[in-house]
Amino acid sequence: QVQLVESGGGLVQAGGSLRLSCAVSGRTLSSYGMGWFRQAPGKEREFAARISWSGGSTFYADSVKGRFTISRDNAKNTVLLQMNSLKPEDTAIYYCAARYHDIGPWGDWGQGTQVTVSS
Repeated sequence: QVQLVESGGGLVQAGGSLRLSCAVSGRTLSSYGMGWFRQAPGKEREFAARISWSGGSTFYADSVKGRFTISRDNAKNTVLLQMNSLKPEDTAIYYCAARYHDIGPWGDWGQGTQVTVSS
C-alpha cells in the first residue's frame, strides 16, 4: 500500500495551464503503475491518464490527449500531470491513483485536488 497526496490544483482561465503533482510514500514507486482520474460535479469519476511503472508507456483519454502529459520521477517518488490548453469542461477534482505491478484494480487513491477552469 502507498499513500498519495495531490497538490497543484487551483483556479485558471480557459487556455491556461496547471501542473498537478502526486507525492507517493510508503513503498517503492517503481513497483506501481500510476494514473490520474477526475470527477466533475454530478458526474462519475473518469480516467484521464496513466503511466507504466517504468515510465515507458503512457495512455490518455481522448478528452485530454494532446493537452495533458503524465510523467513520473521514481527517484523523487513523484508523478506529475501537466495540463495545457485547459477548458471549462476540465473542471473537476483530480485524483492520483496507484496499482501494484501495473495490473489489476487501482488500489490506492489520494484525496484529490480541485481544478477549476473559468471561461
